[in-house]
Amino acid sequence: MKIKDKLKIIQDISGLTQTEIAAKIGVSFVAFNSWWNEKYLPRKKQEEIIDELYKEYTGQKTIPETVLIAKKELILMESKKYKNVLSVILNNPDIYDQFLLALTYNSNKIEGSTLSEDETADIMFNNKSIPNKSIIEQLEVKNHQAALQFLFQYLEKKGKINEKLIFKLHGILMNGIRDDAGFYRRHGVRIVGSNVPTANFLKISSLMDDIAKNINKNPKDTVKHASFIHARFEQIHPFSDGNGRVGRLILTAMLLLKNLAPATIKQEEKRLYYACLRRAQLKEDFTQLEDFICDAIIISLDILKRK
Repeated sequence: MKIKDKLKIIQDISGLTQTEIAAKIGVSFVAFNSWWNEKYLPRKKQEEIIDELYKEYTGQKTIPETVLIAKKELILMESKKYKNVLSVILNNPDIYDQFLLALTYNSNKIEGSTLSEDETADIMFNNKSIPNKSIIEQLEVKNHQAALQFLFQYLEKKGKINEKLIFKLHGILMNGIRDDAGFYRRHGVRIVGSNVPTANFLKISSLMDDIAKNINKNPKDTVKHASFIHARFEQIHPFSDGNGRVGRLILTAMLLLKNLAPATIKQEEKRLYYACLRRAQLKEDFTQLEDFICDAIIISLDILKRK
């Protein structure tokens, strides 16, 4: 495959601009443009980076076990510096607000919100109404903020993750938006832009019962376990809407209960996030998703450090 074709596929899947892709490769836009127009070819090292990006965004990247182990060890080492990560969040208003904003803005943006981070912050902290933006989008911000606040308080009481909590989170998120807030779907549904099959709605109750039984296990590898549960929940797709946001809240809960920082999944990485999920769901290879979640946890560790 030509370099130009790989670059076009990377752009189509990632949604990144040519300038952003050039930055990931570590070259100027001028150099990138010369490859795009087939005037020049990249050097070997640059071609290797392009190949890695291509594999990453098409869900073909192989994560070396040594790399994954190193990232997990780093996360555990950094997390051990905090006796209780959740307490640090709750007892430091600046860190608390930063997590509320980062998790709310990015999670809603992944689902298609057109609100900027500044607009999201104004809605959350200043109770402002944003002109020319839909009421639903603005309500989604307040609902996600409320769901996170509820979740933090719930986890502080050492509450376990169960179906009651999952229903509650969905009910808060979809309050005033959907009539079926807090209830499983009763019809078929497909994941837009994906060939991943979702569960038959008649089987949702039993499948979610299995999730509830497995979610509070005490595995040696928290990230691996959380990745499996997250991918499985998203494939079941138990609700008519809001599955992505609920799933990411559950992921937050799983990590915090193991004294790990929540995973801040950046909206800029939406396409890569979906590629990792698809690989886990279709090929039962969770390594790329685990690697992705490790990187998202590292972002949150920087928030804890006030970086």
